Amino acid sequence: MTDNRVERRLAAILAADVAGYSRLMGADEEATLRILDAYRRTISDLISEHAGRIFGSAGDSVIAEFSSAVQAVRAAVAIQRALVRRNADLPSERRMEFRIGVNLGDVMVDCDNLLGDGVNVAARLQGVADRGGICISGAVRDQIEGKLNFPLMSIGQRSLKNICRPVSVYSVDWRLQHPAATGVLSGELALPDKPSIAVLPFSNISGDPEQEYFADGITEDIITALSHHRWFFVIARNSTFVYKGRAVDVKQVARELGVRYILEGSVRRSGQRVRITGQLIEAETSNHLWAERFDRDMADIFAIQDEITQCVVGAIEPEMLLIEGKRAFRKSVGNLDAFDCCMRAMWHFSQKTPENHDQAVTLLRQAIRLDPTLAQAHMALARTLNGRVWDGWSGDLANDTSEAHAAAARSVAIDDRDPYCHYAYCWTSLVMRMHPQALAEAQRSIDLTPNFALGFLALGLVRVYIGNFSEALGALLRCLRLNPNDPQAGTFLGFVALAHYHQENYEEAVHFGQLANRPRRFYPGLRTLLASLGQLGRIEEARPLLNDLLSRPADPQQLFDVTTPYLDAKYRKHLADGLRRAGLTNLR
Repeated sequence: MTDNRVERRLAAILAADVAGYSRLMGADEEATLRILDAYRRTISDLISEHAGRIFGSAGDSVIAEFSSAVQAVRAAVAIQRALVRRNADLPSERRMEFRIGVNLGDVMVDCDNLLGDGVNVAARLQGVADRGGICISGAVRDQIEGKLNFPLMSIGQRSLKNICRPVSVYSVDWRLQHPAATGVLSGELALPDKPSIAVLPFSNISGDPEQEYFADGITEDIITALSHHRWFFVIARNSTFVYKGRAVDVKQVARELGVRYILEGSVRRSGQRVRITGQLIEAETSNHLWAERFDRDMADIFAIQDEITQCVVGAIEPEMLLIEGKRAFRKSVGNLDAFDCCMRAMWHFSQKTPENHDQAVTLLRQAIRLDPTLAQAHMALARTLNGRVWDGWSGDLANDTSEAHAAAARSVAIDDRDPYCHYAYCWTSLVMRMHPQALAEAQRSIDLTPNFALGFLALGLVRVYIGNFSEALGALLRCLRLNPNDPQAGTFLGFVALAHYHQENYEEAVHFGQLANRPRRFYPGLRTLLASLGQLGRIEEARPLLNDLLSRPADPQQLFDVTTPYLDAKYRKHLADGLRRAGLTNLR
């Protein structure tokens, strides 16, 4: 006797389609299909990241299932946030906005396909949503209440086509606060709307000052690993390293960085053995949520970092750990000597002097000789050479820019999942005037690590040089919120000043230019400050800064040419005009 029973299960269904797709196709079919293909890849990655499965993708639509309503709504929000970031770089008439509906219901299973009212309601909810909006059913709302912080607005009971009963519908407010509203410009930082954490520099208790670089490297890798968790807010490395070597009050640190949790620890290395301790503290109460000690071989170093990360995630939000499971954030290293050279080099790179950069380059070339497949070494070499160019320290601009670009490309080819590799490739592509490539690399770095402050710096940087100044400011301020205490914040603020300069907001450009040049004068920020003072006719204030600008080893004209990679030459002329008014009369 044949068993004709239909398999059923409860599932959260996400349905999405493009608003105004026919209009976009009518205007430019090929461009629309290119954008749709790129956006589909982003959507597919985010659905997979949230433990979902796509089972339908006809035309411009996407239908996916999740075992959790919480993860389905998180995926919907992540999709809209990623796409609005990408749409900002397109002309308004080419922007592709998706409408998303999410429902929780009983579905019938037909091989890999799902059928029934549970799917149909999600599809109809998608039709109710605004362009770029998310609508969920009352059943989903009941499941996510108390678990997610996105504001919901009831839009009442709706009679949906071919659905026999009215459905309660809620709209999800998924939009991020404007970065300025977080207090990043006033210094009074508000807590983010998700678990927020700062990792303080792990103490070196080896008794050997030479091991400082190793403890710093461990800290940085843990920050990177935590940053991969989309629904955490993780402060960038440079903002926490200002507390290195200081006795700190965790409550004060949490206030200064605008976070709820602090992770601290220590590292002891002896030969090929390492001991790492860690403790997670809730700053407001000073309660220790987790503490552990790890004694391992050096060969297990990445396993320890992943284990610490998973313990922290589990202590803060166990549900996230349960759903996401364990995952490795960085490929294992085959040659520990090469890894050691790389970590030493990054310490020298962080010191920001010409001599230290030269030492970093030497160490990184040694690391690559020892292990040509170490992506981090190629990435770090690209960043160091690129930094030498932009700081005006290069004695051979053409060679350094070419070698940096080749190293960045090699790093991405080796490890396409490392956001730092894409960040380096963004900078070098921009210098090479490969604007679409630079923009794609910046976006990719953020897609991989949503808390990646340097990714938002790269995105803001590219937007400045392609002429999207307003959008650039949003990305740069987001970078500053993720990295509020960075001693090298002058780099970020210098590009904030440049975005204001090209909007002819010269007073604002001077304000941010002056902030950018305290205490260290980064060449682009100094240049923007000078040009702004020139446009305002404040020549006496500009004169003392000229000597600094002209003291760089690189030829002034060549340096200006290399570090003004504008898509439209009129902006380069605008900057040069301000510098000539400030006294740099020989600039072409």
